[in-house]
Amino acid sequence: MNRCSWCNLNNPLYIKYHDEEWGVPIYDDKKLFELLILESFQAGLSWECILNKRENFKKAYDNFNINKIVNYDENKIKALKANKGIIRNELKIKSSIENAKIFKQIQNEYGSFSNYIWSFTNNKIIYEKHRTSSELSDKISKDLKNKGMSFVGTTIIYAYLEAIGILNTHEKNCYKYKK
Repeated sequence: MNRCSWCNLNNPLYIKYHDEEWGVPIYDDKKLFELLILESFQAGLSWECILNKRENFKKAYDNFNINKIVNYDENKIKALKANKGIIRNELKIKSSIENAKIFKQIQNEYGSFSNYIWSFTNNKIIYEKHRTSSELSDKISKDLKNKGMSFVGTTIIYAYLEAIGILNTHEKNCYKYKK
């Protein structure tokens, strides 16, 4: 079975992620939040690195319980910085907490984060060739930054949109390719 060329066939986690998650439309805010946090930690790193640490992130971040994360204090930040199982970048850790607060504000304003993020395409999936950014990712990145989020540049948002299924960029030789 052919998969996208970026999928490391020697990593069962990566194969499972490609086959079962990547590019599948997500509407659940908890899952949308988890992937946004993980994508923000990816900045400057590979997705495979983050994916390999995903379970550690889940434990460290209280299973991505946004109501807990928005209340993380300096003691929790110190614990996260000391956790060798995750990415221990202080700026990214502090950003994840602030982004959680803004995520909740967006939920309150739009009824859900899903309503917000899918509104950019009128709830449609966009099929395109894999790139690293687009007008859509530029627009969403700018909007999230204007709302106060960080580590949400256009490249991170493009990868996020692929992960959550708004963008379907499976390669033509991949068995999951649709057009």
